[in-house]
Amino acid sequence: MTPIGVPDVTETAAPYPFPVVLEVQGLMEPEYFGRLPEAMAALLTAVGTLPLSPDQQGYFAELFGPSEEQSIGRRLATHGEVRALAFLDLTPTVVRLYPAGPGTAQ
Repeated sequence: MTPIGVPDVTETAAPYPFPVVLEVQGLMEPEYFGRLPEAMAALLTAVGTLPLSPDQQGYFAELFGPSEEQSIGRRLATHGEVRALAFLDLTPTVVRLYPAGPGTAQ
C-alpha cells in the first residue's frame, strides 16, 4: 500500500521498453534512441572516449552493459532517469539516460 499523497510508481510508470534520450555532459548533446539497447551501446562508446581510469571504465561497463538492459529499463520506468558520474581529474561529468517525452525530436 502506498502512503496517501505519494504516487504509486507502478501505476504511473510508462511500460518498458520505450524510446530514451542519452546525454553526456560536455561530450554529447541529448540524443534520441528508439530502443534502450542502442542508447546503452552509444553510452558505452561515448564514455569509452573519455580519459577514465580502468576502474571507472569497468564501472560503466558493469552498470550499462548489455546484460543490464532489464535492470536499467526498470529503473527508467520507476525513477524516470538513470544518472552516473564520470570523473575527469576532479571534474564530474554527468551521464543521463531518461525516457523520451512526446515532444522529443526523433
